[in-house]
Amino acid sequence: MARGLLLSAAVAALVTSAVPAHAESPVVTDPPPDKIVIDVATVNGSGCPQGTAAVAVSPDNTAFTVTYSDYLAQAGGNSDPTAFRKNCQLNLIVHVPQGFTYAIASADYRGFASLQSGASGTQRASYYFQGSSNTAFKNHPFSGPYNDDWQATDSTDWAQLVWAPCGVLRNFNINTELRVTAGSSGKVSFMTMDSTDGDISTVYHMAWKQCPSS
Repeated sequence: MARGLLLSAAVAALVTSAVPAHAESPVVTDPPPDKIVIDVATVNGSGCPQGTAAVAVSPDNTAFTVTYSDYLAQAGGNSDPTAFRKNCQLNLIVHVPQGFTYAIASADYRGFASLQSGASGTQRASYYFQGSSNTAFKNHPFSGPYNDDWQATDSTDWAQLVWAPCGVLRNFNINTELRVTAGSSGKVSFMTMDSTDGDISTVYHMAWKQCPSS
């Protein structure tokens, strides 16, 4: 069913930005006080059909959350041959307070997996800013037998953060993927990007930096 993409003002995930940090642009320990606004430009993919993803920004401008309601990959049994891989691409427009820029410092993913003996599952994510040639990829593999909630975290060392360019609005892209291979039993194995209550909350944590004065 349609649910929507939930964004909060603190972002978590490994991001690639277009411009490196400058010495005259100090990193700030507190997020800017003005409200951050995240608009969803497009949502595409077999893992997030229209109306099944939602975004929300946290009140303290430190993270945003994406929630899915129909993100499931499966293989084995009578599964559709194309169901072994599901993906979702979010194209986000991030409006930040004047004089600041941001980077994605970490991202927390969670869901549920039921993998038969010999089966495997993978959660993958990549991050990049529009117009940037740099893309960060992270993979998290899981092996059967497995029947439990799963959680994965992408994180970046502070010195390696790539920042969004100052004074330029560049869309931020997040690509996620679930992939499942069937085990030797031939029974159904599956992996969802959601928790056992039917919701998945992916939290993206943001780092903030002041832009150099003009």
